[in-house]
Amino acid sequence: MSETLYLELPLTQEKVAQLKVGDSLLLSGIIYTGRDAAHKKMVEALSRGEELPFDVRNQVLYFVGPTPPKPGQVIGSAGPTTSGRMDAYSPKLIERGLTGMIGKGLRSEEVIEAMRKHGAVYFGAIGGSGALLAKRIVSAEVIAYPELGTEAVRRLVVKDFPVMVVIDKDGNNLYESGKAQYRKE
Repeated sequence: MSETLYLELPLTQEKVAQLKVGDSLLLSGIIYTGRDAAHKKMVEALSRGEELPFDVRNQVLYFVGPTPPKPGQVIGSAGPTTSGRMDAYSPKLIERGLTGMIGKGLRSEEVIEAMRKHGAVYFGAIGGSGALLAKRIVSAEVIAYPELGTEAVRRLVVKDFPVMVVIDKDGNNLYESGKAQYRKE
């Protein structure tokens, strides 16, 4: 078991290069949210030659649709959603400079190839722990597509947000290496 690393965002290429599959991290800084509806709108905007609602270069996108906050809370439950639903859109955003994604579950070969080509990582967050993860979110602000409700794009400030590198910039994949190690034992 490796030690937990602290990582200040933004996620530059220099930081991406140091991350290896299986690394356990606590992220601090700004991350953005987006699920499939927001991804679709962003990629459609790009295809029309429009700018994105935020500069994705050196940024981390968290696949989450948080619940509304209760009084006194910054945000409601904010657990990861299944990443495969973003696979049709992720390569375009990675091409534009997105360096990190947070979600749960497998990614397509097209996404992994884009990560290899452009230098990006995929972080896993624990599904079912949305209420605990929400406590690591210091502030939340809707910055685009408010009509999408919980799926609007938000700018989050996080402090010690727990993730693990599931796929690194070289395409090393914990889902594959973990199974291979289990089979050996």
